[in-house]
Amino acid sequence: MTSRLSPILVALVLLVLPATATAADAAAGAPPKATVKIKLGNLQGGKAEVYSKVRVFGTVKPYVRGQKVELTFFRNGRKLVRHRLAVGKGKNGTGKFRAWIRVTRDGKYAASARHRATAALGGDSTIRKSWRVSFPALRKGQCGDVVVGFKRALRKMGYITNGGRCFKGRTARGVLAYRKVNEMARTTHAGAGLVKRVFAGRGGYKVRHPGAGRHAEAPLSKQVLVFAKGDRPVAIYPISSGTPGTPTVTGHYEFIRTEPGYNNKEMYYSWYFYRGYAVHGYKSVPDYPASHGCLRTFIADQPEVYERIQYGEDIFIW
Repeated sequence: MTSRLSPILVALVLLVLPATATAADAAAGAPPKATVKIKLGNLQGGKAEVYSKVRVFGTVKPYVRGQKVELTFFRNGRKLVRHRLAVGKGKNGTGKFRAWIRVTRDGKYAASARHRATAALGGDSTIRKSWRVSFPALRKGQCGDVVVGFKRALRKMGYITNGGRCFKGRTARGVLAYRKVNEMARTTHAGAGLVKRVFAGRGGYKVRHPGAGRHAEAPLSKQVLVFAKGDRPVAIYPISSGTPGTPTVTGHYEFIRTEPGYNNKEMYYSWYFYRGYAVHGYKSVPDYPASHGCLRTFIADQPEVYERIQYGEDIFIW
């Protein structure tokens, strides 16, 4: 059976087709599409030194007054912070924006930008551009933000450091204590690998007697003196204990007697815990057991050590 379109229906079809025939006609009033790009600054080999600023420079094309972009920073895939930035006028009809982030921890960082569609300009977004963190070796006499962050990370684990922005003798002794605890070469050198470990919070001392409350511990194999509150080390000092011929006594003792200043044996600010055995400062504190049985500390550290100890406080030595 053959059907025919009526003349009226044919006329209607011909009238409708020109109005919907092309997508270009339908999109004639749409805003222009945005193109967003970013690039990273202050990187070397795809890495940024810890505590440095990583800068992000971005463009939006075309430039439309009043537009904003969202710039997001990530660390290890998780969002750190998001900024909503105004787009300024650049060259050749292109808009521009910029931001920065300071990297204070290890990890894989990234940044991405997005322009949400508006009535005046279409939407677009970038892929994430990433970088990693590098760590410098530090030395005595060096100053700056990295040193400050390094010392803060050491103190968080209980190792001693000096104040201020510089790496001084007390921080060097804290590094020595860190190396002793972690069975590393017994030097005051803070190489890049050690700095990275410290910033990551690795290499802390594990308290052996957490149930003793406020107390001191001296693991002779590590040659350090540790002051702890429960399971938290609050101060860790390098020491030198008794030689094999004049060994330090081991066991559980209490501090029983003080002797401020120097005595006739050149022991400095002594705290005795068993007979003539004491924690005291001395002019020679090598990286190995060298005393006549006492626990020697550096002269510069002993006044503070002396003040930390209380009558009757426990000390565990093994």
